Order: sequence, then C-alpha cells, then structure tokens
Amino acid sequence: MSGKRRFSPSKEVLSGETADVYFLHARRILEAEGSDADVTMEVFPSRDGILCGIKEVKKLLAEVLPPESEAWAIPEGETIEEREVMLRISGSYRAFGIYETAILGILAQESGWASAARACVEAAGGTPVIHFGARHVHPDIAARLEYAAVVGGCSGCATPAGAALAGIDPSGTIPHALILCFGDTVAAIQAFDRHIDPKVKRIALVDTFKDEAEESLRVARALGKRLWGVRLDTPAERGRVTPELVKEVRARLDQAGFKHVRIVVSGGIDPARIYLFQKQRAPVDAFGVGSAISSAAPIDFTADIKQIEGRPVAKRGRIPGVTSNPRLERII
Repeated sequence: MSGKRRFSPSKEVLSGETADVYFLHARRILEAEGSDADVTMEVFPSRDGILCGIKEVKKLLAEVLPPESEAWAIPEGETIEEREVMLRISGSYRAFGIYETAILGILAQESGWASAARACVEAAGGTPVIHFGARHVHPDIAARLEYAAVVGGCSGCATPAGAALAGIDPSGTIPHALILCFGDTVAAIQAFDRHIDPKVKRIALVDTFKDEAEESLRVARALGKRLWGVRLDTPAERGRVTPELVKEVRARLDQAGFKHVRIVVSGGIDPARIYLFQKQRAPVDAFGVGSAISSAAPIDFTADIKQIEGRPVAKRGRIPGVTSNPRLERII
C-alpha cells in the first residue's frame, strides 16, 4: 500500500454517504441560509483506553478542511482518560460537520480494538502477542482491526492489508486445511518449506492428526534447525491448550535435542487465559489472539462545538469554551 493511499478515506465517507443524515440536513440548511461560521469542536472518550484512529482522522481532515483550518490531537497509541479532550478541530463547520459520524466511528472502533490488544499484551508480560482476529469481522474493516491491534502492542498480524497499514510483514504459515489436504502434518510443513520464502518463519501446526507432543517431534526431526516453532491450537472439543500440555511439549522437544524450537499457543486466548499460562510458568514463546481483540466493545467518543467565531458556547451540562490540554499536538 503506497504512502499516499495509506489511511485514505473511501469515496463513501468523503461523499457523506456514511454520515448520519441530520448532518447532511444541517449542511444543506446552512448553505441555503448562506451561513458558514468558523467553529471549534472538541472530541473526548467515554472511558480510559488506548487512542487509535488519529492517523486516519488526520487524513480525512486534510482532504476536507480549508487551508486556514487547524486540528490538534493526542498522538496515536497514547493512553487517554475518560472525558479527556483528545481531538480539537477549528474551521468552517460546513467543511467538516458532515464527517462527525465518520470521525467518531473511526476513533470508537479502533480505540476499542487497540485497548483490548493492550490488555492482552500487558497480561503476556513481554511474551509476544500476534493478532489472528481478521476472520471475526467484515473484510472491509479487517485491515483497520489489524492495524489497531498492532497500535495496541501486538507484535504481528495475519493479513497483508493490515500488515501494510502497520508497516510490518504479515504473520502466519499454514492452516489446518492444508494439512488435511496433504493428509500428514510433516508432508504439509515440508511443502511449505520447499515453496515459501525462507524469510518466513517455519511454524508448524501440530494438533491436526496426532498427539501434539508427537507431532512436534515429527516436524522437528523433519526440518531440524529450519523449524522456528510449533503452534498448539487444540480445539475446545479436545480440552484446548493447557499449561500442562505446553510444559509436556517443551520437555519432549528439549529431551530430543530441539531446544531451539519455540512454542506458539492459540485458540480462545484472552487476558485471563494468558494470565493462567503465566501464573503456571508455562513456557509459551508467543500467543495468538483473535476474538478477545476483534470482539472488543468500542469506546464511545463525543464531539461538542465549544466555540463559534471565537465566542465560547456549549450545550447544557458542558462548559463553554476551549478545554485546555497540553498533551494535544497540532496535526493540521
């Protein structure tokens, strides 16, 4: 994805098709009345979290705001507090008013994902967390989900589109489907080793046909030093991956001389499960996390006009005038 297109708004967003219709009514009325006031709008969250979506919001505002406008924001990936003003926009209301829906939606969804990712990363205590949750959302937003997960602290993500937004390479090797097609785990990982760029880590799924410890030894013997790791993804029907299973696989590999082979754990992993593995000192080298991040609740954001033509204003219950926040940095 080229730098110019990265985070660019879609034509539906720019046209106003994704806006709440009352914002379109407001613009039409202001145009008909010949009114075009300069306003200052402030945006704040409903709860604490990790801010994500500012780069996308900046790209949108850069396309629609007149040259004399300004925008200030807390940087991407920073911690934000409940009701803290994290974005301030000053300019023609007619120029940006219809984009309130898009701005709030971008920030709400991406900050919710990033915050959930941070919870997993903090639980992991330094063990890498890789995001695998693109399959849980509509494909049109999968890249934004994966980008948000990386902003939240994940060391990797699975889709090329998400990785491109995050400026990293996608993570992943082979699915269970390929192993089933080959009828043998070793045959499948050997085919992967023959045909896929050597720069891609050789990580074998080892829960498809046989006992995980047995399969780990088979693929380790087949690939030797080329095998970076094994991934345990035991389904719920078989009791999922447990700390005891990880310890057994580690012991079997070490006893056979494969201490270099790492262990990746996935399947129903969330902060509570990560804490369990950490508490029991299971030797996990990386966690794969999906729905614990992709299903995270959005963080509601609110936008308020606080100044019109330099005059402090506010709806009832809010304090008129610009809210000071030294953490804001000018982005436009």
